[in-house]
Amino acid sequence: MSARSTGPDDRDLLEATVSLARRTLMEAAADRFGWRRDYGETTAVDALLTEQTETAYAQAAGHAALATAKNTNALAVQPGVLDARGRVLADVLYLEGILAGARNRHLAPELIARLEDAVGLGHELTVLLADTVRTTAAVHTASGT
Repeated sequence: MSARSTGPDDRDLLEATVSLARRTLMEAAADRFGWRRDYGETTAVDALLTEQTETAYAQAAGHAALATAKNTNALAVQPGVLDARGRVLADVLYLEGILAGARNRHLAPELIARLEDAVGLGHELTVLLADTVRTTAAVHTASGT
């Protein structure tokens, strides 16, 4: 990487590199190969959650401008919402498996309750996204274009 920046992409790369430098080799390998890691201390969990949030917001920084330019009518919105619904649904079904395992192993009731809440809200989100997709078609039909 050159010493001078040519734009926002270089800053993103630098931030990703710095982020990688903060992690251990095992954490980097776990991310690379899709391995999961568990954290026994809340401070480590909080740090991981903060890093996830910062990464997501950094990656989404230009999304609003792109979406504004791209989403010129109701049907243009539809593919993105469909994709998001598919990903959310897959994740919710994955969480249902985690919930089933927690129940079968009689894990802590408060953990099971939080998983139930997350699964329930996830299903609600998939319903809302499906309704949004239906609305894109209905609006398109009503507009006659």
